Amino acid sequence: MPPKSKVHSLPAAVKQWLDDALVEGNFTGYETLEAELKQRGFDISKSSLHRYGQEFEERLNALKLATEQARAVVQASPDDDDAMNQALIRITQEKLFSLMLDLEIDPAEVDIAKITRSIADLARSSTDAKKYAREVREKARAAAEEVASTVKSAGLTDEAAEAIRAKILGIAS
Repeated sequence: MPPKSKVHSLPAAVKQWLDDALVEGNFTGYETLEAELKQRGFDISKSSLHRYGQEFEERLNALKLATEQARAVVQASPDDDDAMNQALIRITQEKLFSLMLDLEIDPAEVDIAKITRSIADLARSSTDAKKYAREVREKARAAAEEVASTVKSAGLTDEAAEAIRAKILGIAS
């Protein structure tokens, strides 16, 4: 196994600066980055920076693609029965383990239960929001029906009652 990259051993603030500089520079200018790191007291070759930059860019592109695909899936198939969240939890668990292996992270150093709990909390929040939206739609529908019935009995035409009903439902949807 090759030795761990010097980039991964940089202090967090310096590594964050490097990551930001790579993104801002569109993953170019490795000689400049090498010189800047040297001024900051870190001796990392442009070749090493380039290898790290390529991996980082690939991961960033994969993340962007996954985000775009997830957005498209959610738009294409609304999920009131929470199947999407269940699938997301399973996929995330699998990807988390793969990521830990790829980055050579010792599973003993990561609180997987805490991460899984966070994912479950997010899924529960999404489910609760969907349930609340469904309840609001049902209440609006009931209110629209009641208003339509009341205005009809007060002598408004069916068309006027339907217009009021549609207006109420349009606000709620």
